[in-house]
Amino acid sequence: MSDVSTGTGKVVVNRAMSLDGFIAGRGHAMGWVAEHLTPDAIPEVMAATGAMLIGRGTYEVAKRMSAEGTAYDGGAQFVLTHRPPDEPDPAVTFLTCELEEAVATARSAAGDKNLEILGADLAAQCLRRGLVDEILVYVLPVLLGDGVRFSPPSLGRIDLEPFSNTQSGAVTTLRFRVRK
Repeated sequence: MSDVSTGTGKVVVNRAMSLDGFIAGRGHAMGWVAEHLTPDAIPEVMAATGAMLIGRGTYEVAKRMSAEGTAYDGGAQFVLTHRPPDEPDPAVTFLTCELEEAVATARSAAGDKNLEILGADLAAQCLRRGLVDEILVYVLPVLLGDGVRFSPPSLGRIDLEPFSNTQSGAVTTLRFRVRK
């Protein structure tokens, strides 16, 4: 279990990834994900998720995607940022605190469900500080060639323990526990 334990659920990094290791294409394009993975294909993940902690860049991409009709319901949404937007979003709580406090706040809101971490940089920060319990990856059948990598080169080594892999149609789902 992670060090920040105000909720009883797990802290899970949730990612869709191309086979060549990208979680977003050039210009942070994410439309390719909806071609292969829809929210109704993963109801158990949404049911297990009580809150999401999202990086600001990922929030902006998700906002663009929801305008295109590709919304994802993962519970209460928290965005960790240095610069909250001028126009508040009533569906989102913007946090400007330290990372550990943001994780604790979002875990508390998740209650006994999982806290989902979204965003490459935010996930890497949480992994570096030992705040993540699991990584869930949907490997999609596409090669993007360029974009946002699964993790930045600066992350360093993180040891994982695989505990589940399944295939549903063209999507391969991999689950790992983060070794502490």
